Amino acid sequence: MFGNNKKLTTRAFAVVTGAGSGIGRAFAVELARRGGEVLCSDIDLESAQETTDSIKAAGGRAWALKCDVSVRSDMEALAEQADALLSEPVNLVINNAGVGVGGKNIGDISLEDWEWTMGINLWGVIHGCHVFAPRLKKLGRGGIINVASSASFAAAPLMGPYNVTKAGVLALSETLAAETAGTGVNVTVLCPTVVNTNIFTSGRIHGGIPPVLNRLIELTGVSADGVAKTTLNALDRGQLHVLPQFDARMIWRAKRFLPATYTRGAGLLSRLAAAKL
Repeated sequence: MFGNNKKLTTRAFAVVTGAGSGIGRAFAVELARRGGEVLCSDIDLESAQETTDSIKAAGGRAWALKCDVSVRSDMEALAEQADALLSEPVNLVINNAGVGVGGKNIGDISLEDWEWTMGINLWGVIHGCHVFAPRLKKLGRGGIINVASSASFAAAPLMGPYNVTKAGVLALSETLAAETAGTGVNVTVLCPTVVNTNIFTSGRIHGGIPPVLNRLIELTGVSADGVAKTTLNALDRGQLHVLPQFDARMIWRAKRFLPATYTRGAGLLSRLAAAKL
């Protein structure tokens, strides 16, 4: 828990990356609804401004800032702007910015795609933790939410760069949680399966989005709003891992109790699905 402040997400002073859409926007809006102040950052300033405008229209306090999380100096500038704009020091950081890449086998997908994905999905979270974790520890309270994915442990075929970066975010979060234990700073890592966002349509999915994935999103995709609320509540409870969907929890268990069987099964299912396309 956060000392005497068990409800950190009530009236938080927060920085959210990738706040222009999807889960990032949902986090920002929900934090403002809970009475917090939010610095909404995104590489697309226009989309970040749209999030900010919606918060202000509802009576909340928010600011928009352009930030490329893959660039360390941008993240450092984000921290400086947070100090200048928020009425109190940052006590919550949500490293959410991410991109989707997939559709090719390892060895076929380009190194440029690897580098692009690593820069945003992994280095972006590293930069966020590197810049803000010392500030929060010095403050003596606060929280960090890192958005990973069930891909961090599911390791599905044809998603190499995405899987690797999200696995890195999971390991980074667990390491940081151990390092901040007892400091008043809690860490939560979000590992969802399918969420109704634009990560697939805005990413680099070679060969296009498979019809089966679109159908999966329609049938099982949960709302970004629900995921954001669940994760914020988990942070308030001091919970490290958040797997908001039933299928994510089943994959988590299968991978740990039957790792070899799971991996062979995932490969077989992938080949069967490809044969039907």
